[in-house]
Amino acid sequence: MDSWTLLLEGFATALQPQYLVFAFIGVLIGTAVGVLPGIGPAMTVALLLPLTYTLDPTAALITFAGIYYGGMYGGSTTSILLNTPGESASIVTAIEGNKMAKMGRGAAALATAAIGSFIAGTIATAGLTLLAPVLAQFAVGLGPADYFALIMIAFITVGALIGSSVPRGMLSLGVGLFLGLVGTDVLSGQQRYTMGVLALSDGVDIVLVAVGLFAVGESLYIAARLRHGAVDVIPVSGGWRSWMTRQDWKRSWKPWLRGTAIGFPIGTIPAGGADVATFLSYATERKLSTHKQEFGRGAIEGVAGPESANNAAAAGVLVPLLTLGLPTTATAAIILVAFQAYGLQPGPLLFEMQPALVWALVASLYLGNVILIVLNLPLVGMWVKLLQIPRPYLYAGILTFAAFGAYALNFAVIDILMLVIIGVLGCFMRRYGYPVAPLVVGMILGPMGEEYLRKALQLSQGDLSTLVMQPFAASAYAVLALLVAGGLWLRRRQRRYEQQLTESIAVPIKSDQEV
Repeated sequence: MDSWTLLLEGFATALQPQYLVFAFIGVLIGTAVGVLPGIGPAMTVALLLPLTYTLDPTAALITFAGIYYGGMYGGSTTSILLNTPGESASIVTAIEGNKMAKMGRGAAALATAAIGSFIAGTIATAGLTLLAPVLAQFAVGLGPADYFALIMIAFITVGALIGSSVPRGMLSLGVGLFLGLVGTDVLSGQQRYTMGVLALSDGVDIVLVAVGLFAVGESLYIAARLRHGAVDVIPVSGGWRSWMTRQDWKRSWKPWLRGTAIGFPIGTIPAGGADVATFLSYATERKLSTHKQEFGRGAIEGVAGPESANNAAAAGVLVPLLTLGLPTTATAAIILVAFQAYGLQPGPLLFEMQPALVWALVASLYLGNVILIVLNLPLVGMWVKLLQIPRPYLYAGILTFAAFGAYALNFAVIDILMLVIIGVLGCFMRRYGYPVAPLVVGMILGPMGEEYLRKALQLSQGDLSTLVMQPFAASAYAVLALLVAGGLWLRRRQRRYEQQLTESIAVPIKSDQEV
């Protein structure tokens, strides 16, 4: 059957009342948690991961897809009304959206972000529908050396391109690889790096690491740095139907499409993630706009384009994750953990062995987009109320929820102790600029890479040349060199553009103060 026939069958599953309820709950919870200040999508999905373990796989993954999309969108509300981006991909939204809110146009900023997210998410999900089966069919014929090459691509690109420093990213990756080795070796049966602790004989639970780094570590770091006192939230007035004028629609629809065209391809390759896509989209809109004088002061194009690019990249990330089993962002790594919790390994065989589940998941992405826009436009007043939750209560609640989730894994107190240790490590890494995504990716893919390496060497009777002499593997390493070079060039361009943007915004502010 072709992709569209399988997709229709996926809709038949996803439209069942119980799965629609799970999709709605996922979007609602994901948006509610994602909209809270300082909480990005990776932290959202990590924090809510234990909630899905009591569901069947289809219901859990549909719920998780809703949480993912809801968490991706929720950061725009915080950026616009509070000027507190939950992740680097929301920085541009905060620059222009918060300026619009201060001018009394916060409603228009929220509306163009929501509609742009819907359009970009829908188009990008259609791209996922077309591209994923083709890539999965091709990947079925790959051998162990080929998969080892793909995992090396994930290691190097994620370590080098996530974060501001290549050495720190690679060191974080090394820590993740080390944690992935802890436990009992499958072939020899010997324990590795367990230090005689029986609880470590089965390895370090990846859920503990994910929740510890993204929930506990981020909470400790953010709570230690955020200011005390009441949160100054810019109010949103008027009915949602009147938020965008005809002129706003005219200025937004092209940035929505351009942002989608920029975000989806960047999301499908390990080239820096959604933050690179948003800055490229912002630079494009600033160059093409006929209202250049408004940029830095509240240009609606500066919200429409980057938000579209952000959500398109979020769908693009699912292409290598579902077809090859390769996470290229922190959020994708947490999604991979959700699959593995049910004994499922994303990759080409997933499309053959579990077609009903995969296509129900893809169909739920379309439904999640519709639910997202239906929820976020009329109910923005409720999300604004969430922003006013006192910070001590907010972060105490996150830490308590994380502890309950960790204890529920094995009902062992040592898991809570490990959660605290990993959380302190995550706080330390955030404090000194070490990205946490490479650690998670290294821990997940490290054992897989070791397995494929052993299989490749067994088939070649120990000949190391087989790792680079296979046609696909050799091509993959050539692509790796291009990806690293291109990704580093994009990073330098992004930093240079950030500096220019900061200077261009600072000059008008200084002039206004002097007047």
